[in-house]
Parts: sequence; structure tokens; C-alpha cells
Amino acid sequence: MEVVRRGAEAEIRRGEYLGRKVMVKSRVPKPYRHADLDASLRTSRTKNEARLIQEARRLGIPTPIIYDIDTSTAEIVMEEIEGERVKDALLNAPMERAVLICREIGRLAALMHAGGMVHGDLTTSNMILRGERIYFIDFSLGGRNAEIEEMGVDMHLLKEAFQSAHSERFELFDEVMSSYLQHFKLGKAVKQKIRDIEERGRYT
Repeated sequence: MEVVRRGAEAEIRRGEYLGRKVMVKSRVPKPYRHADLDASLRTSRTKNEARLIQEARRLGIPTPIIYDIDTSTAEIVMEEIEGERVKDALLNAPMERAVLICREIGRLAALMHAGGMVHGDLTTSNMILRGERIYFIDFSLGGRNAEIEEMGVDMHLLKEAFQSAHSERFELFDEVMSSYLQHFKLGKAVKQKIRDIEERGRYT
């Protein structure tokens, strides 16, 4: 299998499974942890991420289809979403299309939060554009039963992603928030929480 990415927590490989193109996410062992604790953590985090991916899909958010979970190796075998990272798409798309992409990001984030879920690393690098659909990927830091604070952190991370990766088109984040507020009844409370988080950052 071709290694696509190695991170601190996981390795992503590209391969085939029953004739389908797949991505395999493996949580790598940590030699500094006790072996039993390490195995338990890797297993629980693998299960949790798989549940979050499936739950997001039930909420109406496009995510990769999971084909297999191996808890003994802490691996998830999932559909490979062949498309362009939203991060790259926003750099190259005409403004009219970029606006549509951003409004869809806001709608999907609203759906997720309305369902009580947070992504945990909500950036345009963790979204893939295939045709007209945006897929959310990598729920390894996500959670359920989320509070407004956690939703605010999600949207603050996304705002920071726009500031760093899309600084020349930062005004597009307004389109994200406009759509988010339109589709999530608690959106105003989350928007205020973003301001609170930014204020904390100024004084710490």
C-alpha cells in the first residue's frame, strides 16, 4: 500500500479492498506508553472515530463510507474520496464558485452542530470537494454531546484556517458564517463564543 501521510497519531495509506479504492487509517503504536494502555487507547479512538464518521453521515454530512474496522490493528478501511481539497479549491476557484463552496461549508457545519457533534479539527484541509459535494474527513478529534463552547472552538479553528490559508479571500469566511447562522438556530450563541475565544487569546 502507498503511504499518503504519516502523522504523530496515525498513518494513512492508499490501497484496494474488495476491488474498491480505499484509504486505510492506522493508529500507530506509541512505545513510550505501557503496551496494554496503548492498545486500549488506540482501539477506543479508532472505534470513536468510526462512530463519528457514521453519525455525521446519518446527519446528512457527506463522509467516506467505512468498509471495515480492525480493532486489533486500530485500522479503519474507508472509501477513498477522489477530489480536490477544499483548501486548494478555494485558492483556484472563481469567486462566484468560491462563495457557493463556502455557503455549503457553513450549511454542513450547522448540520453537524445541530446534531450535537463537533469535528475537532474543522479546517479546509479536512474537507474534499468531489463534484458539487463537500466531504468532511478526519474526525479523530471529534466528539458528541457538544456544548456551545466546543462548537465555538470548531468555528474559531475554521476562521483561523481562512486567515492563514485563504488570507487573500478572507472575506469568504463571512459567507460561511452567514450560511451557518441561517441553518443553525443556536448559531448566534456560537458566533458570540468565537468572539469570547478571540478575546481570551488577546489576554493570554
